[in-house]
Amino acid sequence: MIPQDSITHVEPTIESSTTIVTDSVVRHTTPRTPYQVLRTLPRDATPAQQDSAIQATFQPAEIRYSSQPDTLHLPGHGKGVKLTEVDIPIYYEKTFFAKSLDPADRTATLYGMPGDPVPYTLRTDNAMTSLLLASFVLTLLLLGSTHRFFFHQLKGFFYVPRTDDTFMPETSTELRAQFFLLAQTCLLMAILQFDYTQKFIGETFILESDYMLIGIYFLMFIGYFAVRSLLYSIVNNVFFDNKRNILWQKTLLLITSLEGVALFPLVLLMVFFNLSTQNVILYFTIVLVFTKILTFYKCYVIFFRRFGGILQNILYLCTLEIIPIAVFWSLLVLTGNFYKINY
Repeated sequence: MIPQDSITHVEPTIESSTTIVTDSVVRHTTPRTPYQVLRTLPRDATPAQQDSAIQATFQPAEIRYSSQPDTLHLPGHGKGVKLTEVDIPIYYEKTFFAKSLDPADRTATLYGMPGDPVPYTLRTDNAMTSLLLASFVLTLLLLGSTHRFFFHQLKGFFYVPRTDDTFMPETSTELRAQFFLLAQTCLLMAILQFDYTQKFIGETFILESDYMLIGIYFLMFIGYFAVRSLLYSIVNNVFFDNKRNILWQKTLLLITSLEGVALFPLVLLMVFFNLSTQNVILYFTIVLVFTKILTFYKCYVIFFRRFGGILQNILYLCTLEIIPIAVFWSLLVLTGNFYKINY
């Protein structure tokens, strides 16, 4: 019986043959490779027997490295010298692969397919954040310096006097404050329209910067209020006297300024606190409807109170207020679609 941890060698009976057959097993007389050694074992040889056969056949020899210098060198240079020399060229110390695998020589260049760019948001824009904070501070300063004027305007807003002169003359500071609040209203509406465009129309545009689209919306709102004031002046000069026309223009300026003050908390909540789209639309709708109610009331008091013409007041505001708003909203949506990148 053959032990499990030893190997017995069977000498060949025919010296001129390289292989012999014994018990249906092919055995090599002079194995040269591990494969040939394993072929001399029985089919049911254990891994321990296979390992013993390999160790008995092959004896490890001492590895002796060549002491000759490297004869490979670049054209035009001398033969290589020993690596122990200090002044050997750099290409003998570090090969291409050693340099590419050395962590100290790695660069920060990354290769691969770029991912989708992060969409632009107002929350991460430092310039827009600074602009909103500066507008907030200026609004507080202006309201603090002209609070008496606005308090007098609001006090006489709901009072129905016997005469049409309910507004006292404005100073230059008070007039500048109203125009600043008007410009702020245009800016806040432009930011709201830009947010609407990003969420419902598209996130990428053919413009070089998102500031350009906000600027386009800002100019469009300024143009809307200017055209609205011009239309009111033309119509009122035909049907009403100049005194009522001036009073109505001052009323529109006051309502628009207060509309911007009411929209400021909405923009701050939307930008800094990520207010949901449904709440933004609801807040804006409430402010818009409230301002139109005030406009309807003052239009009735200034123009149609003496005649009792509520129907004429409705027709008047539908022609010069509701229809222009619908047309202007369509222009805003068309502008967003025009500058959107269509894939």
